[in-house]
Amino acid sequence: MQEAKIYATLTEIFNEIFMRDDIVLKPDTTAEDIEGWDSFMQVDIIISIEERFSCKFHTREIDGLANVGDLVRVVLSKQGSK
Repeated sequence: MQEAKIYATLTEIFNEIFMRDDIVLKPDTTAEDIEGWDSFMQVDIIISIEERFSCKFHTREIDGLANVGDLVRVVLSKQGSK
């Protein structure tokens, strides 16, 4: 799967979860950039991503995420292993 497609899908997920339509994700986007993105929302985000991309994250992968770019790299690696 191409990186641009992953960003588009993640944007859809974030807009659905945060009930907004103006979120634009960039590689350096962090939780501090999106109002309401707390640890509870993080769980919803991860679960939605796992469902949409048919993958599972390991705790160490989640702990290593500093921004959306890191998240995209993990999703890309999981898509490449299929």
